[in-house]
Parts: sequence; structure tokens; C-alpha cells
Amino acid sequence: MSTSCPINDNPEKIEELSCIDLALEGERLCRAGQCRAGVLKFEGAVRVGTEDLKTLSTIYSQLGNAYFYLHEYEKALQYHRHDLTLARTLGDQPAEAKASGNLGNTLKVLGKFDEAVLCAKRYLEISREIKDKSGEANAFYNLGNIYHAKGKHSGRCGYHEGTEFPPDVKDTLEKAIAYY
Repeated sequence: MSTSCPINDNPEKIEELSCIDLALEGERLCRAGQCRAGVLKFEGAVRVGTEDLKTLSTIYSQLGNAYFYLHEYEKALQYHRHDLTLARTLGDQPAEAKASGNLGNTLKVLGKFDEAVLCAKRYLEISREIKDKSGEANAFYNLGNIYHAKGKHSGRCGYHEGTEFPPDVKDTLEKAIAYY
């Protein structure tokens, strides 16, 4: 139910546009490298609302990704959690897998490695259940990345030049290698 109103940057006109129109424009802007403007469109789409929970889940995912790109990780985390909740509510396993992967990547950047591992393992588990080989590969890569980041972080905290890494750091880095 789209209106004939052209898409513009006037916040007062946002309410005249449909949720889908705003989301599509937000996606176009993000793809053009204008994520800040894209976020405004996505947020406008959420304000306008939709009864289609799958569409709302997609918008939350896009908002999470846009905020991640903008290095606003707490906001990215918030929207990826919303996406995961909706995907689970809908019983949409591919969307749940993707949301779990996005959430794991965001948690990794925030230094919440153990939570990130749980999300990445859920991504892997669902990908295997639905026989999504690409998802499996991405989940393994994410797990390797998380363990690598955790190992580097742990190593920096107690490593002194010329000494060996502590056993827990070595173990974490070996896990990263195994998943890569």
C-alpha cells in the first residue's frame, strides 16, 4: 500500500510513506554507502510499522547491520536481538540462523566472546539442520574469528615479549585454527 509521495529526506514526510517504501530506500542508501541516511529511513519504517513480522524482522536485521557498519555496536546489538526474537517467534530457521550469526559478530566486537561463541554455534547448528552449506561455512568462519579475537585479547592482557602464551590463550588460538 504505497503512496505516490516521492521518497525524500524531510522527516515530516516520512509518515506519509509506507513501511516498505522506507525500508527499500534505506537499503538503497546503505548500498550507496550512505548508512546514516539509510538508518533514518529504516527507523522511519519501524515507526510507520507493519503487520508483517517477517518484513519487520528484515528491517531489524538491516538496522543492526547498518549500525554495525557505523561502529555503533550497542545499537547494532539491540536490533540484531529484535531480529532474533522475531525470527524465533515466526519459526523461520534461516532467519534465526542469520540473526544468530549477526548477533555473534556484534558480541565479538564488543568483547563478549563467550556469548558470541554461543550465537555462532547456534548459527552452525541451524545451518546443519536446514542443510545450508554456505551458512555452515560462514558459521565455522565466525567461530574461528571469535576464538582468534578472544585469543588475541587474552594474550594482550598477560603476554610479555619473550614468554610463552598461557595455556588458556594457546587453547583458544588452537580452537580458532580448528574452525578456520
